[in-house]
Amino acid sequence: MSEIRVTSVVGENGGDRVGLTTGLTVGPLTGTTGIGATITHQGHAQFAGVCTATSFVGNGAGLTGAGKILQVKQTVKTDVSTTTSSSFSAIPGLSVSITPSSSSSKVLITVDTKIGTNGGGAYIKLLRDSTDIYVGDTASGKTPCLQQTYGGSDTGEGQYGMAKSGGTFLDSPATTSAVTYSVHWKRENSATMYINRSASDSGAYVGRGASSITVMEVSV
Repeated sequence: MSEIRVTSVVGENGGDRVGLTTGLTVGPLTGTTGIGATITHQGHAQFAGVCTATSFVGNGAGLTGAGKILQVKQTVKTDVSTTTSSSFSAIPGLSVSITPSSSSSKVLITVDTKIGTNGGGAYIKLLRDSTDIYVGDTASGKTPCLQQTYGGSDTGEGQYGMAKSGGTFLDSPATTSAVTYSVHWKRENSATMYINRSASDSGAYVGRGASSITVMEVSV
């Protein structure tokens, strides 16, 4: 195949764009590696059609337009924790920190927990740093929480099960400083609460669960 080598191609009047009616394919020479072309024009590259790439570099902080995911953070908890506290406390190992790139960004939080109890109630709630978010109201003296579940009795089949608890919430932290989202829990009716296991933990037929908290920065 023949080739043409030039240092520059300009339009007829010296400043016009050069039109290629059937398109242009730019790639590395045979036997070489690396990108095919670097396109720079006052810091911008414009494409009238679809731009397809195998990867993109950067954190996306400079992207414009709503609904773009700029970064994702996740914490996965696979070990077991237990509480008998009647006051809310942080579930060990179930928190995640994120530093928004813009104060106008939203943060989408997804909580997924597997809770077992030995016959009483189990509450969970979501916090941003020390502030409760996405919890119910205090009507009639009820406990504001993200979700409440009940286990079975010590002799019932509920002792062998885990309840899936959690939810999804779009938060507005309005900051570019690091924020920490965490899941807290407490017991009710003298229950013992477990995460990632059932109340009965004996026998080969009893499983273990996994829980997670995921946060995504969304541009708006």
